[in-house]
Parts: sequence; C-alpha cells; structure tokens
Amino acid sequence: MLFAVIPAGGSGTRLWPLSRAGHPKFLHPLTGTSASLLQATVERLDPLTTPERILVVTGAAHAAAVARQLAAVPEENILVEPSQRDSCAAIALAAAVIALREPEAVMGSFAADHLIGDPAVWVDTVRAAVAGAEQGLLTTVGITPTRAETGYGYLQCGELLGDGPLRRVEEFKEKPDAEVARAYLRSGRHLWNASMFVWRVDVFLTELERQQPELHAGIITIARAWGTAEQDDVLGAVWPTLPKISIDYAVMEGAAAAGRVATVPGDFGWNDVGDFHTLGEVLPGDPAGNVVLGADRAEAKPGVLLQDSTGLVVVPQSGRLVAAVGVHDLIVVDTPDAVLVCPRDRAQDVKKLVDELKERGEHGYV
Repeated sequence: MLFAVIPAGGSGTRLWPLSRAGHPKFLHPLTGTSASLLQATVERLDPLTTPERILVVTGAAHAAAVARQLAAVPEENILVEPSQRDSCAAIALAAAVIALREPEAVMGSFAADHLIGDPAVWVDTVRAAVAGAEQGLLTTVGITPTRAETGYGYLQCGELLGDGPLRRVEEFKEKPDAEVARAYLRSGRHLWNASMFVWRVDVFLTELERQQPELHAGIITIARAWGTAEQDDVLGAVWPTLPKISIDYAVMEGAAAAGRVATVPGDFGWNDVGDFHTLGEVLPGDPAGNVVLGADRAEAKPGVLLQDSTGLVVVPQSGRLVAAVGVHDLIVVDTPDAVLVCPRDRAQDVKKLVDELKERGEHGYV
C-alpha cells in the first residue's frame, strides 16, 4: 500500500489577501465545497492508502490547523519543518521517516493545493505510476497539456517503456515563453510538470545521496534521531544547515539526464489554483459567469449583490455586503483588513502587491 506525502507549505501570494502566510491557500475551501484544498487532497487518496500512511510536511505556524483539519491522520504523521528549506528537504525528510518504517516502501508526493476534476481517473494514473516505481524508476505524473501554457514547467518525453503508459522523461524544461509553449503543445512530446512524484524511498534516497550528498547526510542524521528524545534538538540543529533547493533542481533533472525518470500522462482535470482568475475558471458560476466563493454556504452573509455585471470573481470574507453594478471581468476580494480589486487578466500581478508590502515592512498584511 502506498505511503502518501503531502507537502503543505507556501503562502499562495497570488491569492492575497485571502491567502496569507498565517493561513495559506491550502487551508481554505477553494474546492466549490466545504472541504479545504488540503482536505480534498486527503479525500482523493482514500482508494490508494489509509490515514495511517499519510504524512503531511508543513511549517510550525500551520501544524495546529493541519491537525484540526485532518483529525484522522495520526499526530506523529504531521512532520513540522522548523523553517522553509524548499521542496527537496521537505520531501526527503518524509522519505527518510517512511524508510524507518518500511525501507523499500513506495511513496507518492502530492501537493496540498491542487484541484482534481476527476479523482477516479487520477487514482488510476497514480496506480500506473506506482507500477513504474516498483520497477525502480523515479516516476512522475505529467499532465497532458490543453493549451500553450507559459506558467508551468514541462516534461520532455521519450520512448514508451514496455507496453505503456510509462514514458521515459528525457528532460525537465523551465517555464517557456509563448512561442516555445506553442511548439511544446504541437510536438505531442511534452507534458506539464505538476510536481507529483512516485518512487521507492530507497531508490529516491540513493539518488539524493548521489546528487546532493550534503542534504542527504543531514536528512539521515535527522532520521536517525526521529522518534527519540533527541528528535527536536537534532532537527533544530541540522535543519537550518540543509541546502535550500527544489526537488526538480536537486534530484529530478539530474536523474532524468541519467535515464532514471519516467512519467505517466494524466488527463483528469488538474488545476493548481494559482490565482483568482483560475479560481473563476474552475468553480461554478451564475448564468452571467460570476463566481462567488462560498455562495453555497448559509453563513456567507450579508453576501453579494451584483447587477449588470459579468465574469466577476468575488470573495466576500469580511461580513460586509459586497455590491457591484455594471462592471465586468474583475476580481473583488473583501477581507476584514484588506480589499483587492483588479482585472482578471492581471491576476498574476497580485504577487507584486505582496512583494511591495514586504518591502515596506507591512508584514501584518502578508
């Protein structure tokens, strides 16, 4: 049975002011239901594993909220990072802790803040990736692209491995410009990199040691103390010394160059809910195309009043009435201490506001 690891970090700056450092997007119900993104991630893992085999890696500021939202996951399975060291350290820590229980276990790493339109197809795709992992490959779930997207990294695929659907990953590609993205789409050889990984923990840790010996040594030192009276002291001492690097740069790119990475193409309605415009595309709206977050909840009062307005994304979080007349294709986010208004086609630029707030030292808003 699969071990599932859920990295739950970051603050979702493009979803500011709803998503904040202290209450990031994965804790919010952005699924069109009352479930948070994190809870929805755990729910769709149900056919693949049990709560006892789910581990969440999160920051100290979010550990209590994660535990409250995931009451069925054992407390010892919530691994708390003393500070952010990027995705490689977080995933490697989980892999090393799992290896203490089952040295050759298969683990999957699935982000806490993704939406999946067809969970049953997603489960079948992950099972195919597990088959690749059992062969000793570092396996990813790639997303069949539906457009020439410039906001995602890509996987360049090679030959089929066996009878399929596994394909060799030749190279990890950075986020492309529009012209290159169109070429990727036409090629039929490129998938979106959704940062979903499946592998045997021993295979991954061996590859980590080959490419990142310093990070590997630190993680192994922490793992040796895991579950003992020295755990917190060792974690606190070693964790800040670990290289701050993403899993793609640290391991996957080099492993692909060595022919050790495979992928399973997936087509299950994947979305990473990166900004409010995207949220408006994936959640149901009214006949005028207006999406109101929380519109199905009785407590969302006094609510929203819209007239002669189309294509709005409205997030009412302050308890005030949000009213709009004769406006189109806007984002309106109303929280107790901040209001955001911007055109939907500038949704990516919300991050710039957060950057400026940080520069001005106004961290209370961040």
